[in-house]
Amino acid sequence: MLQLEDVSCTDDLLPFTATRSVLDIRMGILTFREKWARLLGPDAFALTPESAAPALAANLLPSRALAAGVREELNRGALDQAAIDRLFVHGRLIRYPWHIFMYNAEALIDDFVLLTAGRTSQPIPSSVQAISPENIFIEEGARLQHCMLNASTGPIYIGRDAEIMEGALIRGPFACCEGAVVKMGAKIYGATTLGPYSTAGGEIKNTVFFGYSNKGHDGYLGDAVIGEWCNLGAGCSASNLKNNAGAVKVYHPASNSYLNAGTKCGLLMGDYSRAAINTAFHTGAVTGVGCNIFGEGPPPKYIPDFSWGQDGHTRYEWEKALRDIGNWKKLKNRLLTEKEILTLRHIFDQSNNKSLHS
Repeated sequence: MLQLEDVSCTDDLLPFTATRSVLDIRMGILTFREKWARLLGPDAFALTPESAAPALAANLLPSRALAAGVREELNRGALDQAAIDRLFVHGRLIRYPWHIFMYNAEALIDDFVLLTAGRTSQPIPSSVQAISPENIFIEEGARLQHCMLNASTGPIYIGRDAEIMEGALIRGPFACCEGAVVKMGAKIYGATTLGPYSTAGGEIKNTVFFGYSNKGHDGYLGDAVIGEWCNLGAGCSASNLKNNAGAVKVYHPASNSYLNAGTKCGLLMGDYSRAAINTAFHTGAVTGVGCNIFGEGPPPKYIPDFSWGQDGHTRYEWEKALRDIGNWKKLKNRLLTEKEILTLRHIFDQSNNKSLHS
């Protein structure tokens, strides 16, 4: 069995690992957990405590090449540290949140092959203008008419019961996962992942939506990662490039410092956060979990967990936060679970302790 260890990388991938295991991060089409299950089998891998060695880092992007290396090493016997070290040659380490969008293209291409090999796509409707149709795969129940799909730049995957509305323009690589919706006239560039039951509109480039989140209206979002149960109001935009084209510095909560994320980085938004209409985010902005962002002018580059308003200092009241998160989940016919409430309460209490001692 492949042992995976995620303790040491959890802090580096905040805010997304505040509410999930590293294995539940989505890149390409699938989460890391779903990739491993398809590559090795559902019972062929497990998380193990940090002290248990040897173990492969859970933030090593699962791929067909990495899985082949794992199988080869397992055939030789139990995985020792030397084998773990050799496996790193086959993998891509996703250490920081911006790596999620930075390497999403290769994850999309790998997942596309993994999911579609030996299978037949649903037919492309006659009203759809398709370029390189051999690189387009449509699952059963998907609905699309009078849109343009350009798969010459990378594969396009349209999941079960997903919808691409008329007038949408899409360039691959692109994934529209189960139940997701691309709205009329949307302009989407690769490498973009629209996670399950998410909604996309306006102009989007190289962005990963984990699932159940909305950017349903005009506004620009590029080189970004949006967690689950987030909402960007009409006209929201996020800068992904500085005016001087210099390095983008992104706040790193674990070290309380700003790290170089390259020349392009847009919004990194933690789960259950929302922004009001016409919010304009700075280049490389980070929002924590459970934020309600509204007010005049751009919010600060870092917005802590459970922030209320625009300044990043006022806190959401717990009961109101829980009520509002529950209301947003109901819009997609879901309910807050006890596990979610316990997780959110822990994050809320931790953020309160930080604010009391700041």
